[in-house]
This record gives sequence, C-alpha cells and structure tokens, in this order.
Amino acid sequence: MTDTTTNPAAPVPGAADTGAATGQTSGRPDTWASADRGQLIERAEVIVTSPNRNFVTLKITTADGVTGLGDATLNGRELGVAAYLSEHVVPLLIGRDASRIEDAWQFLYRSSYWRRGPVTMAAIASVDMALWDIKAKVAGMPLYQLLGGASRTGLMAYGHASGKELPELFDSIREHQEEGYRSIRVQTGVPGLESIYGIASNKTTEGNEGVRYDFEPAQRGAFPAMEDWDTRAYLRHVPTVFEAVRNEFGPELPLLHDGHHRMTPLQAAKLGKSLEPYDLFWLEDCTPAENQEALKLVRQHTTTPLAIGEVFNTIWDFKDIIRDQLIDYVRGAVTHMGGISPLRKTMDYAAMYQVKSGFHGPTDISPVGLAAQMHLGMAIHNFGIQEYMQHGPQTNQVFQQTFTFTDGYLHPGDEPGLGVSLDVDEAGKYPYEQAYLPFNRLADGTVHDW
Repeated sequence: MTDTTTNPAAPVPGAADTGAATGQTSGRPDTWASADRGQLIERAEVIVTSPNRNFVTLKITTADGVTGLGDATLNGRELGVAAYLSEHVVPLLIGRDASRIEDAWQFLYRSSYWRRGPVTMAAIASVDMALWDIKAKVAGMPLYQLLGGASRTGLMAYGHASGKELPELFDSIREHQEEGYRSIRVQTGVPGLESIYGIASNKTTEGNEGVRYDFEPAQRGAFPAMEDWDTRAYLRHVPTVFEAVRNEFGPELPLLHDGHHRMTPLQAAKLGKSLEPYDLFWLEDCTPAENQEALKLVRQHTTTPLAIGEVFNTIWDFKDIIRDQLIDYVRGAVTHMGGISPLRKTMDYAAMYQVKSGFHGPTDISPVGLAAQMHLGMAIHNFGIQEYMQHGPQTNQVFQQTFTFTDGYLHPGDEPGLGVSLDVDEAGKYPYEQAYLPFNRLADGTVHDW
C-alpha cells in the first residue's frame, strides 16, 4: 500500500488518506453541519490491495473514532475507481456529517452532473456502505437490524460447479454439496472450444499458475487473455449437459446457469425453451442486458426464470424490465449499484411485481460488499438467493469477517455494523497487480461478448 496524499497524480496505487488537518472543512457553502461533532468525518482512506485478487476499499473514520468500510472494487478497472475516490470524492467527505446517508448519496450522485456508470457508482457505493457501517456501529446493532430487522433466519446461497466434461462436472457438484451448498450453478465446457467462461479447470496464462480460473478470471498481466466462442455449438451442447445432471442428481437440486450475455435474443429464447424440461432455478444474462426490449422476445418463448442485471448501475436500468415483468431475479450488486440505499429502493420497487433478489456475489465483490448484501438480503421481504464464492485465505486475512455459512445458508452475524474489519498492515503486504478479464473472438476473428 502506498500513500498518495502528497501527490494525487502518483501512478503507484495505494491508499489516499485525507484528514481534517488538510483544512477541507473551511470556506464551503454546504457544511452538512451536525449537532454531534463526533459524527463528523475526520478521515477517509482509499485502500488498494491484492491478496488473492485486486480490491478497492474506502475506510471512513469519524471524529469519535468510529470507522466504516465500503467496497469500491471494479474488476479489471480498479484504479479508475480508486482515482475517482481519491481525487474527487474523498476531499468532499472531510467535515461532513456521517449520519446523513441519504443526503450524502444524493449529493455525490447529483453534484457530479455526469451521472451513473460503473466507476461513479462503485465510488458512491463505497461511501454509502461505509456510512451505513458507521451508523449501525453507533446504534450498537448489526446492520440488518437497523434496516428493519430479519425477514428470515438465513440466506439461501448457491455455489459454482463446473467441468470441461461430465465426469469433472459431476465431481465439482459433489464437492459443492459436501461444502454445504444446496443450490448450484452449472457451467460446462463445449466440445471444440478450448477455454470458455466459468470453468474452474481452464488453463490460466503465464504468471497466473495455481489460480482457480472461475474464482478469478481476471488474469494478471499486461493484456487480456483471448478465448474462443461458438454459440451454435454451445446451444447444441448445454441441454444435453443438464439432462445428464438431472439424471445423476435428481429433480430436487436447484440448478442455475449463466449465459454471460453471449446470445442474441432469438438464441436466448431457444436456449430457455430447450432447458425447460430440466426445471432451472434461473437462466442468467441470457442476452446483453442493455437491449431490454429483447427480453420481451425471450419471455414470449420460454417459462425458464430469468435473472438479469449484474452489469447494471442504477434503478433506472431495472425500471422497465421489472415493471413489464421481463425478469424474475434482480442480479444487481451493492458495489456496482451505488450502495445499500439504492439497491434497497430497487428491491422495494421489484417487490410490487413479485420479482426477487439474486445479488451478484463472486470473488470480485469484496468481503465488505458481500457482507452489505447479506445484511440487505436479511432485511428485505423479496429475497431470492445469494451468489456465494468463497474468498481465498489471503483475502480472509486482510478482511476479518463474522458471517457464517451453515447447511447452505449464509448469515452476516450479529456484530455491530457490517461485521467486517480490515487489517491495514496485512493489506499492505499485497500491492496492486495489473489484471484484465478475458475476451472472446469467434472463429473468423470477430470480437464477441465473453
């Protein structure tokens, strides 16, 4: 970790630490004054660390010494968010009232004028999470209690099983069941394709040996890894895989599958229809989510439940497809949707249309972001399922966590706040390493959605 306070343009990533001594609180027209001086934000640090993968964390400290953490990780573009926070957001936080969460969110969203987008919303999300963490600690209760209390005793979670061929896939499913998972996402290799999204045993590029591909597909290096793709081969193969899985594991096991935006609307409709006999819990990201009209075509042709939205950034991205009931599960992430506050509003809106949550939760959501999603999932009525990929041992040393995973269910724990603390010294042992997600090319060389 490197302190860039004295040189905001420093190319080396690390922690930007701005304290009250900088004089940031003087001479501004909007002071967010608080009757409780102890609630004023005294320090804000942007911490970039790379234990098992790259993470961006915002740590806010009040005058009373209460700290809050927020996740600002944007996989493959981490430094863009770190710079946005360090150079533009942190200077606006010092001297502000940490208790005014909604006002802070609206100020950061509206005062920039250039709204939305993954970099802006991840930065705002980290502030929102950190302020909720502080508020719950001041209240002396876990965040889900502050959000209205528990609506359930635990959060059903799903894990990621995969295999290039059926024996490897079956072994992976059994391993996940032994780890306690009761709902499982199934990703499969496709004959003729060397390396595709979501397969744990995919070969990694030089310098990434020993890293499980599906837990961290962002390969460390100077350029993204290129993979191959053939949609027609995929559409022929996937239904046969789910038939085999059902024959092996029976009808009761909830199964999920991720199309990862790689199909046209017609192809997505065809896949959804062909998977109906295998009773999927959901088909995720069947077609690029930006083309929301396309989901009408998909919906007309299949009753397979649809999950969409991990690339969305605001409630506006979800508004029409929730209202028109074109999806069944909201895949938004608290880290990429601007924080707990807007994602809760999105889920309140979704509840009117019987749409449930399915929050994005692979390892590019840090333990801080995962904890925030668990607390929100505990509180909302229309929770559906939580994606849960287990972080590596180095990450768990940097981020100490209080959640539990028992018999397929997550619980965030009952420590005040989010239930996550960050060991800054441990984080400093793992400097940022440049990493990129892979990309696809078709047989003729055309770049395709990965």
